Amino acid sequence: MRLSLRRSRVLRRLCRNRAAMTSLAVLLILVLVAIFAGLIAPQDPNRVTLRVRLTGPSAEHWLGTDELGRDVLSRLVVATRVDLLASLEAVGIAAAIGVPLGLAAGYFGGVSDLLLGRVIDALMTLPPLILAVVVVAILGPGLRNAMLAIAVLIVPGLYRVVRAATQSAGSELYVESARAAGCSNRRILWRHILPAVAPPLLVQASFAASVVVVAEASLSFLGLGARAPQATWGSMLQDASSNITTSGYLVYPPTIMVAVTILALSLLGDGLRDALGRRPRDRA
Repeated sequence: MRLSLRRSRVLRRLCRNRAAMTSLAVLLILVLVAIFAGLIAPQDPNRVTLRVRLTGPSAEHWLGTDELGRDVLSRLVVATRVDLLASLEAVGIAAAIGVPLGLAAGYFGGVSDLLLGRVIDALMTLPPLILAVVVVAILGPGLRNAMLAIAVLIVPGLYRVVRAATQSAGSELYVESARAAGCSNRRILWRHILPAVAPPLLVQASFAASVVVVAEASLSFLGLGARAPQATWGSMLQDASSNITTSGYLVYPPTIMVAVTILALSLLGDGLRDALGRRPRDRA
């Protein structure tokens, strides 16, 4: 009963935040575009038609065509699916690494906390983009390897949030009661600590997703991400940069998509943080 009441309060606070709700609506639209990309795309995104290369917006090609005569709108729609799936993959990999490590460090402390803290501090001292480039250079170019590299970048943020939330929840009376009742550490972590960690983790994940979008676009722009003919917003920017003096309009569609997605994820994260930050402290 208390948990459902708390959730309803958080939901009401979030609904009163117009920026967060608008961002959520934008993200839902992007998700629908990604799901139904095959139906929404008006043409084959990889079909090459050199006779119409670098043509401006028209009735047949609403956003024009690129240097190979491919429909920009179709590639933009398909790139939305690729980028959202790539963001989900990178955040998922980072969470699979950062969450267990943060739980272990925050709950058990001691030597494990000390060693993991030193490793995380070492990762955070390295320049993010340079580290991603090095990882991709070792694994080889490609979208999957780029997502692995980006996941390494966002692990420290998730780890620190989970560790701090675990330490805070570990001192609560209901956790002490569970220990006194003879519950195993595994049960305490799964049934009591993890639900307390979930809200701040969700906020951090939304910010991490925006970082993934930027990093993917950067790596693909440098030629270290998606490989041709796969379309992503970053690879479309790379293709547009070679013709920016003659067909500058090609830069705008992927740039706008990247900017809108980052802004929506950031505003949603801010809204979630505000809604969760004012909740009353849990009581036993």
